Formats: sequence, C-alpha cells, structure tokens
Amino acid sequence: MVTAQRYPVPLKETRVELMIVNSRFIASLAPVFNVEEARAFIERIRKEFADATHNVPLYRVGFEPSVIEHCSDAGEPAGTAGRPALAVLRGSGLGDVAVVITRYFGGTKLGTGGLVRAYSDSVRAVLAETRRAERVTCHTVMTVLPYRLLERVRILAADANGQILDESFGTDVTITARFAVENLPAFQAALREWSNGEIQAEIIETAEVLMPVQGQ
Repeated sequence: MVTAQRYPVPLKETRVELMIVNSRFIASLAPVFNVEEARAFIERIRKEFADATHNVPLYRVGFEPSVIEHCSDAGEPAGTAGRPALAVLRGSGLGDVAVVITRYFGGTKLGTGGLVRAYSDSVRAVLAETRRAERVTCHTVMTVLPYRLLERVRILAADANGQILDESFGTDVTITARFAVENLPAFQAALREWSNGEIQAEIIETAEVLMPVQGQ
C-alpha cells in the first residue's frame, strides 16, 4: 500500500501589502515542493520587483524531521530580516513554502527592532491570508457499471471521501474517481458488496494531490 506523510502546505500563491513607517512591504508566498522550485519562485519575485530596495527570501522545503530551510537578509542589517521572518514561518507549521518580502524604503529608518518587527509582521500578515492544503497520495480509479447502480456508487464514493472526476454515459456508465490511498479499500469492498462481486474499480494513476483543508 502506498503511504505518504501528510502535512500542511499552502494551497496557492498569496500576497499582502503593509505600510510601516512610510516603507512599503509586500509579502509574496507560494507552495514549493523542492529547492529548485523555491529558487525559481524567489528569482521570479526579484525580477517582478527589480526596483525594490530589498527582496528578502526564505523557504522551508519538506517537513519535520526532514526539512531544508534557507533565509537571507538581502542587504538589510544582519539578523534583522531573514532569520526573524523564518522563525515566524517555522512557527506556522507549514511545509513546502517559500516567501519573499519586498521592501520599498520610504525615507524613514526603522532601526534594528523596527526591522525585525516589520519583517516578522509581514510574514504573519501573508500567513493569515493563506489557505492551507495537504499533500495526499491518491489513487485515480475507473469503473464501469450499469445505470441502476449509478446513484448508489455516487453515495459509496462520497462515504469513502472520494471525488468523482468524470461520468461517461453509453451502454453503461464509466466513472472516474479519486481516493486517498487509505480510503480506496473501503470503496472497493462496498462496490463488491453492492454489485455481488461483479464490479471493481481499476487503478489508473497514483499521484500526490493538493487537497484543501476542510473548514478553510
């Protein structure tokens, strides 16, 4: 049976802006699933805001106990930007996440403590707007069934927390559905029971899928 560690990751890219003592802070966040993706995201934001005073990068790839972390002060005084921002990101509990905090200097110096607060608050602000998901290893399956079982199979799929991806109608009905690997056996057992052992779903693909966390 295929298994994988589940942990929270961002569902999609998110961005927020803050004005702090005349400086403009833009926090851009994205899901990244390896170091190359993290670096590519950081470079994309740097190019987008090439005229900014600073673009402070940080990322966490993977999840405890195996996680790769990186941060940089990007020209701010040592210890005032990257490390405090990464500490906030680490405390969020997210894995596979990259953030770039862009600063346009507004003419008023913030001081060491002010910079630490500004970069930390920028990460908190973008995290507050970030929808969460889980990386879930899923089976995509296909099954062919008579029309009389269609409604029952829809119910069985829902009971197993499955997602019906497609229904094709011909002489019979062909259903394509997706299940977390641990939920498929229950669906298969119910399908055999309701069809008197005549119908079984065939696995056509196994892959990791981002699934939104319920309640968000």
